[in-house]
Amino acid sequence: MENIDKLKALFQPVFDECHVRLYELVWLAGEHTLQVAIDNDTHEIDLDLCATVSEKLSELLDQNDPIKEEYSLEVCSPGAEREIKDYQEFNQLLDEYVLVRLHTPFKQLDEITGYVRSFKDNVLEIEYRDKAVKRTATIDIDNIEFARMAIKL
Repeated sequence: MENIDKLKALFQPVFDECHVRLYELVWLAGEHTLQVAIDNDTHEIDLDLCATVSEKLSELLDQNDPIKEEYSLEVCSPGAEREIKDYQEFNQLLDEYVLVRLHTPFKQLDEITGYVRSFKDNVLEIEYRDKAVKRTATIDIDNIEFARMAIKL
C-alpha cells in the first residue's frame, strides 16, 4: 500500500487523543487487513484501549476514505516480546527485562538477556546472570543487531 505515510498523518490526532503512539502500521495485502499496532509509555495496551482506538480510526477512515478496496482494520498491541526498533527507547526501559543480539560477541555471548540498568551516550548497560553470578554487559548500540522485550520465566 502506497498510502502508509498519509495514513500515519491522518491517524496521529487519534493517537494523541488516546495517549498512545504508533508502533507499527502494516498493510497485509493477502488478507486485505490494515494492522495498526499501538503502544504507550507504560506498555499496557488492553482490549478496551484497542477497541477505543479502533472505533476512532474506523470513523476517521469512513470520513476520509483513503483505502479504495475492501479491507479489515485490526488494532493491537505490539506484544509482550515486542521488538525495540528505536534504541533510544532504552532510556524509558530502565529495569525492564530485554534480549539483545549482538553483531560482535560480548565475553563470548552472542545474545544477552537481562535488565536494562542504564543507557547513556549510546551505551547500554544490561545486568545479566552468568550461572549464579550477576554481571554487567556494556554494549555500544552500534553492536546491537536486534533487541526485544523479554519475559522472565
